[in-house]
Parts: sequence; C-alpha cells; structure tokens
Amino acid sequence: MIRTPRGIHAALLALGLAGTAFITAPAFAAGTLTVSSPQDPGSWDPIDTFLVNWASVATNIYDGLTYRGPDLKLVPGLATAWEELDAGKRIRFTLREGVKFHDGEPFNAEAVKFTFDRLLGDEGKKGPQRSNYAAIDKVEIIDAKTVDFFLKAPDPVLLTKLAGYGAMIVPPKYIQEKGDDYFNAHPVGTGPFKVTSYEPKIAIKMEAFADHWGGAPKLSNLEYRFIAEPATAVAELQAGRVDLVIPPTIPVGMIPTIQADPKLEVMSTAGPTVYALRFNTKSGPTADERVRKALILGIDRNAIIQSILGGQAAPIASFQGALSFGNDPDMKPLPYDPEQAKALLKQAGIAAGTTLQIDVRGNDSTFNEVSQAIASYLQIIGINATIKPYEVNVLLNDIIPAGKTGAMFEQAWGGWTLDYDNTAYSMYHTGEKWNPYDSDPKLDEMLESQRSLTDRAKREEILKSIARYTADRALEIPLYNYNAIFGVSKRVKNFTPVPDSRLRLTDVTVE
Repeated sequence: MIRTPRGIHAALLALGLAGTAFITAPAFAAGTLTVSSPQDPGSWDPIDTFLVNWASVATNIYDGLTYRGPDLKLVPGLATAWEELDAGKRIRFTLREGVKFHDGEPFNAEAVKFTFDRLLGDEGKKGPQRSNYAAIDKVEIIDAKTVDFFLKAPDPVLLTKLAGYGAMIVPPKYIQEKGDDYFNAHPVGTGPFKVTSYEPKIAIKMEAFADHWGGAPKLSNLEYRFIAEPATAVAELQAGRVDLVIPPTIPVGMIPTIQADPKLEVMSTAGPTVYALRFNTKSGPTADERVRKALILGIDRNAIIQSILGGQAAPIASFQGALSFGNDPDMKPLPYDPEQAKALLKQAGIAAGTTLQIDVRGNDSTFNEVSQAIASYLQIIGINATIKPYEVNVLLNDIIPAGKTGAMFEQAWGGWTLDYDNTAYSMYHTGEKWNPYDSDPKLDEMLESQRSLTDRAKREEILKSIARYTADRALEIPLYNYNAIFGVSKRVKNFTPVPDSRLRLTDVTVE
C-alpha cells in the first residue's frame, strides 16, 4: 500500500504566515544520500528556470528571504521579519545577520538588491521568472541589514513568491567576477548544501555546508543523479546505488515492483502538478474553437486515470489542481462524448483522417503512455494523432516559446505558489514565454486586475472567472492533477514527501 504522510490535509489548510523561528539541525554525521531525478534542468541560475526538478535540487543550494516548510507554512528565511508600509506598496525586510555564501562572501542588503536588480533587469528578460515579480518596482538599501521593496501595486502573493525560484538570493561579487555563464554551471548560494561538482546530464554533487545559518545538515553529502529512464532509476534503487527516486519518474505500473522489494517502499502525496494538452490557437485546425472542444470531448480522461495512472490522479476542469487558490470545485470537466465530438468536427469542416501532431516530453514515460491512449481516442472521432517526442529542455525552451509546436503540446505545471495566478498569467497573458499563440485583451485585463487585489474573496472570484473563461474558450485539454510518487530505500530515515516537491533534505539520514 502506498503510504501517505499523516496530517497532510490539515497542513494544506494551514497556508499563511507563521512567526515560528527556523528549526536548526545538529552538526552533520557521515552519510551520503543519492537521489534519482528524471532530468537535468540545464541551468542552475534561479532566473533561468521554472522546473519542479530544478526546485527539488536547488532548494538545498539557495535560500530566499522567506521559506515555505514541509507543512506549507511561510516562515522566516534570510529575512527574520517584515512589515507592510504605505498601504502594502512598500515592504521592509529585516535581514538575518552573520550569513555567508558558500564561497565566503557575506550575505547582506547589497546581495538582496543585486538579486532583484538582476531579476528585473536585462538578465531577467532571458528567463521565465521575471513576470512573477512584476509588481516590484525597485529595491532600496536602508542599511546593511534592512531593505525596502517598493511595489507598483500591492501583490498578495509576493511573500510566497520570495520563497522560491527567481527570488533565491545570489552572490553579487561571485557573479560579477565569474560571469553569468559560469554561475549557471557552478552555482553558489547560502543554502544548507554546497555544490562540489556538476556534470551536465550526469549528476550534481554537494557537501554539507557547516556554516549554514540554520545549522549543518545531518548528511555529509548529497548527490542527484539525472536518470531519465524509469526502469533504470528503479533498478538503481533496487541495487542500492540510489536511495530515493523523485517525481515524475515512477510510472504507476512500476509501483508493484518497488512494493515487492522488502528493502524499498513507495510514498505518495497530493501535489499541485497538473497536466494538459495545450493548443495552437493561432493556425491550423485548432484555431477553431469547435475543433478544440471536439478534441476535449473525444478523450475519456477518467478511463485514462484509472487504467494508466492507477487512480493516482484526479480529473481537472481547468489548468489547476485542488490545492490551488482560485480552483472552482463547482466546475466540471467536459464529459466524454465522442458523438458530439464528431458533430463539432463536421460543423468545422474537418475531414475524417485529418492528422494532428501532439508534442510531448520524451523523458516522461507515463505521459507518453497517456498520449498514446489519447491518440487512440482521437482515432475514434476521425483524427489521426501523431506523437512527436522532444528532449524536455528543447520543447520547453525552444519549441513552445518559438511557436513551433504541433496542434497540441504537453504542458505540465507545478503551480508552486499554490495560487492560480502563477499558472494562469504564465500560460495565458499576451507575450508570455509559454503563450506563443493566443492574445486575448479581455483575458489580459482579468489577469492583470487580480494581481494587485488584497481583498482575498474578490480576488478568488476573479481567478475562478479566469478558469471558467479559459475553459469556455477551450484553450487546452485539462487532463489531471497527478500525485507525487516517490520510491524510497528503507535505509533513508526522516524523509517526508512534500506537496510542492521542493525537498530540503537537512534532516534526512541514511543508515
């Protein structure tokens, strides 16, 4: 039986600020934890990525001003306190003193200003993170341990955003001396583990940072191996060469293999990751809303969830899961109705046998199986769907942003802020990196209007309206909200899977 951590549902309801101090760990003991991750993010610069697998590694390398713990509560990180001023348009942060980067450079107000000047400047334009922090106008240094964030408008999600991705604090002197490209492959942060080596597409290795402000980790070494093939990752777990396999590596079909090994266990937790097939709404058959709705109606998502995903997922009506603020539980997915799908295709003048391409991530074995099932369903309604796999970084950073996809393309999204804005703005706002096809002024206005609202109820209603509007326009085929599944050696102690997959491994030990 898959073991789910107790109390997770209560923890999910506990989002908000917590005034508790960061718990420190004792000095590290001998021990190396080896983790299998399904992909090398290809960049360790916080402003150059959005991948969950980047975050699961980098949360051990970097710190933010705030930190979201395993219980999803927001606690102090590199900032020990903060206060809102000027009706929420200025936030003053008091910084933690005595903190060092891994190279010995001191953390201070200068590092905070440098990080956000860089994120909001020309360097930040190259990556996908900048729009998450668009509310920030500037950062001003008050003194060595105090900074003010001046906002263009209040941002109700900013404190959460400061706990991840683009807001991770980086070392000014190191980057200025070494350059961005060097930093990208030789990351330095203030986190509990210090990078010792990185071989692209092979592994990244770290050692415990004894001077971490929260106390040294219990492990002495941490290694992430990049193993794309699930069977290989599970074989390495069985052989004891890997201690932990993280999502989305393990297909449901391999769960019994792990459970049958007395040395191993499977752990699962609800998570925010959602999957969809998004459409080219600009050209070709899928520019027609009737065709898009026909394709949605032609797929039996519930059958896919049960037969391929083993029930480890829930159907979604919009591109967000149940943990997302803005999710509307009253929204229902379009039902499986192949006859109505055929009728819509006929109305749109789509001939039987029309070929449509689906672009997928080649390393995602589970979704590749799902996409084959989708192709079979589409065959029933007269669509010949072809599957084109890409290396994940090529698809996400080259093909999609350039608008070179087929009629449909796989999009998986972690929604790490647990707020629909993080997903919706990136996917639907005109000009965003992962929205190469669609431009809708009404939708843009809705997206922009909720970003500065501090009235939680009003903002939630706008987010729900966005979800309903995008569903009415059929901008994607919303598929499912997938659980996070981990394969774990029983040698590993004190490991708890977290909903957002950002695994800070400071308390883990290996026997």
